[in-house]
Amino acid sequence: MNNLYRTRIAGVSLLLVTVILVCIPTYAQPARPQNPPDITGEWRQESDESGLGQPPLGDYLGIPFNEAGRMRADTTAESIWGTPEYQCRPHSAPHQWRGLGGARILKEQDPQTREVKAYHIQFMRSLDWPIYMDGRPHPPAYAPHTWSGFSTGEWVGNTLKVTTTHLKDGYLRRGGPQTSDMYTMTDYMTRHGDILTINTVIDDSIYMDEPFVQSITYVYDTTAGSAFAENGGTDRHHVPHFLPGQNTALSDWLKNQDWIPVEPTRGGVKTLYPEYRAALNGSANATNLKVPSSRSAFSPDKSIADQSPRDGEVHILPVQGNIYMLVADGTNITASVGPQGVLVVNTGSAPITDKLQATVNQLANAVAAAPTTNNCFGPNCPGVAFGWSSPFINTIISSPTPPKPLRYIINTSDAPDHIGGNEKFATSGFFPRGGGLGAATGVGRTASVVAHENVLNRMSAPAGKQAAAPERAWPTDTYFDEFYKLPEYFNGEAVIVYHEPAANTDGDSIVFFRHSEIISAGNIYSTVSYPTIDLAKGGGIQGVVKGLNHILDLAVAEYRSQGGTWIIPSHGRLSDTGDVASYRNMLVMIRDRIQDMINKGMTLDQVRAARPTLDFDGRYGSNTGSWTTNMFVEAVYRSLKEKK
Repeated sequence: MNNLYRTRIAGVSLLLVTVILVCIPTYAQPARPQNPPDITGEWRQESDESGLGQPPLGDYLGIPFNEAGRMRADTTAESIWGTPEYQCRPHSAPHQWRGLGGARILKEQDPQTREVKAYHIQFMRSLDWPIYMDGRPHPPAYAPHTWSGFSTGEWVGNTLKVTTTHLKDGYLRRGGPQTSDMYTMTDYMTRHGDILTINTVIDDSIYMDEPFVQSITYVYDTTAGSAFAENGGTDRHHVPHFLPGQNTALSDWLKNQDWIPVEPTRGGVKTLYPEYRAALNGSANATNLKVPSSRSAFSPDKSIADQSPRDGEVHILPVQGNIYMLVADGTNITASVGPQGVLVVNTGSAPITDKLQATVNQLANAVAAAPTTNNCFGPNCPGVAFGWSSPFINTIISSPTPPKPLRYIINTSDAPDHIGGNEKFATSGFFPRGGGLGAATGVGRTASVVAHENVLNRMSAPAGKQAAAPERAWPTDTYFDEFYKLPEYFNGEAVIVYHEPAANTDGDSIVFFRHSEIISAGNIYSTVSYPTIDLAKGGGIQGVVKGLNHILDLAVAEYRSQGGTWIIPSHGRLSDTGDVASYRNMLVMIRDRIQDMINKGMTLDQVRAARPTLDFDGRYGSNTGSWTTNMFVEAVYRSLKEKK
């Protein structure tokens, strides 16, 4: 037997022992030491459980893949790292311990008690990974995901247990295996003298049938330094990938390892257990083989739903600048709140309108009209008119200036959960127009409602016919060009509305808040479902992809392909360029697969049976509700047939 693979088998045995130790119930663990071991310092990678370094392309040995995970790995091209959105990405969290260079671990201490508030782990050319030790809770599900995620730590005996959530999607390891963005990662770090062992458990029920365990060893050292090349590309919107069954390089590594059967190299939970030997020697059928696999402790359906809670409430998430994301019973509302008043992008569904209005008013009072303490005494304070008024007395006897009213509503489409509150919101607002000699006059006491003209066409009706919405809910200011700019700065920034033609419908818009660096994406982007494509209203898959590419062209990452410009989806968690790029890539892969099937003459039923969305259904698909996976596949199929 090849010595390298003997090393791997020995490593797997070590992993089984590790899993047993890790899974000891909490009550059996030794008490937290009074002085935990010091894990800070410079650490150099020594070895991992495989002893092979980078596994070859197509080697999935030891990975408990399900069908979706295997398909995602097979169709992922390494050259995708040449796309603009990916070039500066750090290693994905499961691979960071295995990247080039070492690790630096620092600690952040309370200046008085000297208690460790947080550890910070830094890898070469990667991000700071904070591990909070102060007992803080994890953020809500609709908070952003990052490359390092959100981590909390606790000492279990002499082992630091680190639980990480809110991670972006990436790769489980180089060479194909991927993760979804719904996985959790638990690290167990133990120091033995100058040796630091890290056992990592990755729980990703979207792509794996049971948690994946890996281990690595570091030694205390001060040496570091390495470099690697980054790929480049020419077409900034090109998404490299393989169509199913066309990645011929997956088995190249077996040409020099012909003693290894092909089947176990494809991964899967059954290949991890001794019972699988019966399938290899032909005494059992692998399909019917029963193994004592453990299931994920997390429900992906609940985790996804929690990103867009339908609980009849309104939740506030401050984003950046003047902008807030209001999660209103599953629909995201973007609100600009400042000294010039309030602007909202969409008004939610009708049943939540009253609660949403109350939340917006509460936010306006708290942000734009909050009382302030007096910091100056006497008649000579700067800014005191005529030098005789007392600001101290005024502060005591005066109430705060009331906030300015709602000025603008921008509808990104005519979807019911975008326009359901239009009438109540518009009639509660006020948009002053300039009158003679500079005086402000009101053209009716309503807010300005901005939308593409196709939205007005669908909400209204010719004289004598029944309109889809009451007249007071209709847009008052429409545009027909590729973009529309508000006529002046609002709350200190330019606001630009861009038309995204033939996307979900022919009337979709996105809204760019240029100073706050926020894009409100409307139905173009969602983190909880495939995009809804209404062919009858002029929608099409190509328009959705173009709309996402437009968002990526406008957005700028702060550092390492995360942060910077924030994108507020119609439904789901707050996102950045990395998240939008992953969503765009997914749609391009599905589009190209279905187009290939159309080119082969396959019917819609045959395309559905081929399951072109298999590797993404666990994340975005649904068999129930108003928008199912079958409906999405049909919409993509028909829009490509009709060249939309």
